[in-house]
Amino acid sequence: MDQGDEGDGQTANAEFSIRVAAGINAFTCDEWNGFTGTTRSDTENGYNPLVSYAFLSALEDSGCAVRRTGWQGHHLRLENAQGRLLGAVPCYLKSHSQGEYVFDHGWSDAFERAGGNYYPKLQCAVPFSPVTGPRLLVSKGEDSAIVKAGLAAGLKAVTEKLGVSSAHVTFASESDVATLEAAGFLHRTDQQFHFFNEGFSTYDDFLATLASRKRKAMKKERREALANGISIDRLTGKDLTEKAWDDFFAFYMDTGSRKWGRPYLNRKFFSLIGERMSQDILLIMAKRNGRYVAGAINFIGSDALYGRNWGCIEDHPFLHFEVCYHQAIDFAIERKLKVVEAGAQGEHKLARGYRPVTMHSAHYIAHPGLRNAVADYLRRERREVERMGEILEEHTPFRKDLEE
Repeated sequence: MDQGDEGDGQTANAEFSIRVAAGINAFTCDEWNGFTGTTRSDTENGYNPLVSYAFLSALEDSGCAVRRTGWQGHHLRLENAQGRLLGAVPCYLKSHSQGEYVFDHGWSDAFERAGGNYYPKLQCAVPFSPVTGPRLLVSKGEDSAIVKAGLAAGLKAVTEKLGVSSAHVTFASESDVATLEAAGFLHRTDQQFHFFNEGFSTYDDFLATLASRKRKAMKKERREALANGISIDRLTGKDLTEKAWDDFFAFYMDTGSRKWGRPYLNRKFFSLIGERMSQDILLIMAKRNGRYVAGAINFIGSDALYGRNWGCIEDHPFLHFEVCYHQAIDFAIERKLKVVEAGAQGEHKLARGYRPVTMHSAHYIAHPGLRNAVADYLRRERREVERMGEILEEHTPFRKDLEE
């Protein structure tokens, strides 16, 4: 794509123009809902609630993902020569690398030591959410390959025009990464752990796929998690009251403050998603002596459950595993969801029936020297991720006779 300038915030050629929007509200809700995969009614492409207008606008309207927090909206709009919206990229100008879960601190340190300025950078992602999803969004009815190629080229052009060091597309779908690689982006891989629903009708059907010793351990762990008079409630839709959000926010702040030092999400954010997308949210809450003491928030897609944040104000053996992993499997089986994505990291998920899965991201590094160094590092890192995936797969709790 032969790019040229066409005024502030815009890059164009004869066929396409890329405009940079300072906030998600520069799009109308109908415009955003016109992209594949962003609405529950899009049964053909699958719905991912974390790229919905409701979720992204709540992050910005609450003040969680804004310039003050280092997440300045720089969303890309791809339009044709007649001004028709063809596609978009959720994108932010970042002044740090927090809340991303794909770590580039070593890259930034090396570039800064060499005299370069790594920040600001462009981050194409869903803030604070290590969840796979579409990043090159295509309007319904448009040619996906052409629009995605235009978005990839436009992202490079915006990076160059802004004079920033790099653009990073994280937790992207494999098809998006393939398009970005063809445009000159570097491919990075990492590991997560997901549960796959193999058509199970009941939780016992799932247990039957485990080795006997692992099955007994799982049952014992679940019993002990609830041994102290603890019960579990699942809240969604109209059950997501402000009182429930108050309780969950207390858990989130207590655990997040100890784990990260400064939690990313504020109380207003939870009220906004409760108003805007309550049917897409599952709060799993643990109750003891008449009050909630722990909880986890999940988002419900058309074929996946996305586990996000957990918190507690009381410590009980195995309660974290019950609330975050076992209950998510229960819900996925009941709702006939195909996958549970349980968030970043955590080899302890293996013993709970989650399998290692390769995650993908793509990175455009403007400086040739830094790009060459990162490319060499990523070649070695991909080999190590693949090797570790093979090793981890050997340690899953599933019966070996079912895998032969």
